[in-house]
Amino acid sequence: MAEIINLRQARKAAKRKQDEAVAAANRAKFGRTKAERLAQTSEQDRAGRLLDGARREQD
Repeated sequence: MAEIINLRQARKAAKRKQDEAVAAANRAKFGRTKAERLAQTSEQDRAGRLLDGARREQD
């Protein structure tokens, strides 16, 4: 015999699971601290200056 389930509870559980997946993706995408963001931008700027200084011809 099949198990009886409450469809309302099943829908809510599915929505919670989907919302948690979206939240996890957002944490990965936007979850950096201000110090981490500033460190990454300063590292990118430093790498850009290093590459510009190593060019053979100036434009």
